[in-house]
Amino acid sequence: MRKKLKPFWERAYKGHVLWLGKQKLGKVTLAGTDRYTWEAAGKAGGSTDLEKAKQAVELAVAMADKQLDLFD
Repeated sequence: MRKKLKPFWERAYKGHVLWLGKQKLGKVTLAGTDRYTWEAAGKAGGSTDLEKAKQAVELAVAMADKQLDLFD
């Protein structure tokens, strides 16, 4: 029986990256003194709080996982 992989955050240079095994799901990058930008699942945004930026990445990944592919 295989263990189900769980996404985890890893600290990166000037930011954090969300991984699932060896697949990068999204990232949060420091953009200035108190500003973070995030990218995940074809979406992007910004926040002044690191935790809110991480939550936005997790939400974008969860929504992309549930959305049906239009052309598949």
